[in-house]
Amino acid sequence: MRFSVIVVSWNALEYLKKFLPSVVGTDYTDFEIIVADNASTDGSASWIHENYPEVKVASLDKNYGYCGGNNRGARHADGDILVFLNNDVEVDPQWLTELRNCFEMDDKIAAAQPKMLSYEEPDYFEYAGAAGGFLDKYGYPYCRGRIFDTIEKDEYQYNSFSDIFWASGAALAIRRERFEWCGGFDEDFEFHMEEIDMCWKLLNKNYRIVYCPQSTVYHVGGGSLPMNSPRKTYYNFRNNLVLLWKNLSSQTLGKRFAVRLLLDVVTFFYFIFTLRFKELGALIKAYFKFLKMFNRTNAKRKQLLASRSIEEDPNIMAPFSLVWQYYIRGKRYFRDL
Repeated sequence: MRFSVIVVSWNALEYLKKFLPSVVGTDYTDFEIIVADNASTDGSASWIHENYPEVKVASLDKNYGYCGGNNRGARHADGDILVFLNNDVEVDPQWLTELRNCFEMDDKIAAAQPKMLSYEEPDYFEYAGAAGGFLDKYGYPYCRGRIFDTIEKDEYQYNSFSDIFWASGAALAIRRERFEWCGGFDEDFEFHMEEIDMCWKLLNKNYRIVYCPQSTVYHVGGGSLPMNSPRKTYYNFRNNLVLLWKNLSSQTLGKRFAVRLLLDVVTFFYFIFTLRFKELGALIKAYFKFLKMFNRTNAKRKQLLASRSIEEDPNIMAPFSLVWQYYIRGKRYFRDL
């Protein structure tokens, strides 16, 4: 089983200097590394050529972001498994060996995620992926080990192989043929939730997404979209609306989308009362953009409905409201949900 590790980078030479050596030092016999360079001007490509000539550099003509950079980087890959790895991730030497072991368990496994710990605080899970991602019935993503801003300490409570709803885009391994069937990442998402969209497509085709705890990576996080930034708020709301409209089943779309709209109205007034006007503006902008791109999103939905293998939403989708569980019932940890 050959792996192609694809790292998108844009003017992040310092990250490459710090984290690429651990990827190069992976203890696995059959893998390649491809850096998809989004037209960096900081000398990244030259540094890689000089210090790691075995690493392929796909020099792109402009900054295509996460989705576009990875899609173009994947065109240079020849592996059976594509691994999309952020440039701020340090990997354990055995990480690919353990991912291979997971994929060999079942041909229905389409994608997988390693255990994701914080680079700064390695005893704790990392926000972006922790121990595998899930989705509640109204589209709120969360992880084993992270619900909203509550992050758990890794006490080996999530050290069992398990099915999950989505694998984090910071370290996402996917079978090449499944990635190509999906048409790559949907570039309408640009930066956020594109991996959830891809995993949801695969679940609707009755494939499995899994968490491989013996494979471990350490993620810095927050580089492209810092926490609490209006830009992150914008992508959170806009992309979540696109995600739900594209992938919810016909049976649940109307009710669940309506409830999600009501929850966003509550958030709208919360931003007003707490004087968070920049985030309020980002929320309003997200809805205007969703409406502007609605026809394109709805056309994609129709295509996906025709191709799905299950009529209902995936069984692994949570049957509850995460907002209710977290803010009303005070359930802060995955084990309590």
